[in-house]
Amino acid sequence: MGVEHPLFELCFRADPEALRTVREKVQAALERAGCPPKTVADIIIAVNEACMNIIQHAYKGDTNGKVELAIHCRDSELEVLLTDFAAPIDYHEIRPRALDDLKPGGLGTHFIQEIMDELCYGHLDGETGNYLRMMKRIG
Repeated sequence: MGVEHPLFELCFRADPEALRTVREKVQAALERAGCPPKTVADIIIAVNEACMNIIQHAYKGDTNGKVELAIHCRDSELEVLLTDFAAPIDYHEIRPRALDDLKPGGLGTHFIQEIMDELCYGHLDGETGNYLRMMKRIG
């Protein structure tokens, strides 16, 4: 197994207002790590969409919730880990909406699946909360 390098960690409130700062900090961390511009832009989209899903579906709009974001680089992969402390969600219900279903919203899961190479959802052990681990090959 390769050496893992932490690139970035952030804890923020489950508030859409916080997402601008999240996007800016993710961009800065990925650029410092030398990621290509297209990869940086794609990961920002995936992180933003995943955060919105946490805010809307896990916390159901409760802006007092907490979200943790960590990005690690391991060999030629980036790992993005999002953790919330909301009630456990049913991961079998997470499906992208059909692209021909023309209505606003609901495409975040589709974008995340298209951008990232691997996704893994789970519940935190022994406590309330969920995680999403996303992997992106960069080399």
